[in-house]
Amino acid sequence: MTPPDPPGPPDPPNPGLPPYLLGLRLAGRRVVVVGGGRVATRRVPALVAAGAEVELVSTSATAALDHLVAAGRIRWTRRRYEVGDCAGAWLVHVCTNDHATNAAIAADADRRHIWCVRADDGQASAAWTPASGQVGSVTVGVHAGGDPRRAAALRDAVVDRLRDGSLAAGHRRRQRGRVALVGGGPGDPELITVRGRRLLGEADVVVADRLGPSTLLDELAPQVEIVDAAKIPGGRQLAQAAINEILVREAKAGRYVVRLKGGDPFVYGRGLEEAQACLDAGIEVEVVPGVTSAVAVPGAAWIPVTHRGVAQEFTVVSGHVPPGDPLSTVDWAGLARWPGTLVLLMAVETWPTIAVTLVGCGRDPEQPAVCVQDGTTPAARVVRSTVGDLAGAMAEAGVRPPAVIVLGEVVRSGLAVADAAYALAADYHHRGGPAPAGPAGA
Repeated sequence: MTPPDPPGPPDPPNPGLPPYLLGLRLAGRRVVVVGGGRVATRRVPALVAAGAEVELVSTSATAALDHLVAAGRIRWTRRRYEVGDCAGAWLVHVCTNDHATNAAIAADADRRHIWCVRADDGQASAAWTPASGQVGSVTVGVHAGGDPRRAAALRDAVVDRLRDGSLAAGHRRRQRGRVALVGGGPGDPELITVRGRRLLGEADVVVADRLGPSTLLDELAPQVEIVDAAKIPGGRQLAQAAINEILVREAKAGRYVVRLKGGDPFVYGRGLEEAQACLDAGIEVEVVPGVTSAVAVPGAAWIPVTHRGVAQEFTVVSGHVPPGDPLSTVDWAGLARWPGTLVLLMAVETWPTIAVTLVGCGRDPEQPAVCVQDGTTPAARVVRSTVGDLAGAMAEAGVRPPAVIVLGEVVRSGLAVADAAYALAADYHHRGGPAPAGPAGA
């Protein structure tokens, strides 16, 4: 007996009725996407991230989609859609630029009782994709009566507040506390990672470094306890053993502890020592990488650590102990002969000795050098000089920590571009525009 034909599509959706919101768990389920252009490029990655088995049906595809195909993450049927292509799918996205084609595919999906999202006509679409965002384990989805721009604006407002901690998400507590080692970036509070900022907003206790983005502490809830772990060169500081003890003690008391550090926790941040202390005490630890000042501070001053045809490599060195000190493990003689960019952190006090050692071992005293103090912050300033003369220039300018020193030909290239950018901004300001951002350099 021949089975009856599937029923025809239902009447168009009533625009006066609200949609029924549902979170689809698509892992291992087939989803068909028709069309390989801009809209599909936006939608397919989210489907892949949800674990869907995506089949792309299209005669062409963008480079981004082609990359997913080459990586084996989606399947590509390289032809036009044919009736029945959606059979067995759980969801269909129609993303072609032809209205009649989209309508025909949507009708085919409807006849098979498969939800279909039309990118070209929201009011005729059987299903809508919300403007969505992910913040940790929280997924935000917004519909706004078929107005995608309004939905996106509302989504962004909620997501931004969740990320900066101003909207409490009521995160789950575990029986035992935990610790997050968060890299706060080079100084500018906007350069902390999104994850780092969100975890900071969830903390019960924040153990903060002097070099971390301290202005963010003012935005924390009043009940959050802030522990000052400042380490001032030559001055007051909290011993590392004491910091480790605080992290363990607070976490054992059931609190969520964020160790907010400047730069990256594992770039001269002693982050591994803190992680090990917590793990030895049975405390769960998460490491959130940060933007390291070794790259970000020179970059903010327009100095790249690598540049095509100039420098293909760079080395980051700690200068907290000078050459000849028994605690120093740096091969200064080797660095003097090394052709790449040299970046020195924590070297303001030791630079005069380092410079003499480098020049004495063969480094060109006329090589361009620069010192950037308080990089990425409104107080940033740049001292330009050469390897041989930088110590005197820093002393004359009264440079103090934190500062980053950069040696190499990239300094000359970067400062030339910085001068051009600053001159352009200054000219624009002269004609009534905003003042140029960033220091021109001493």
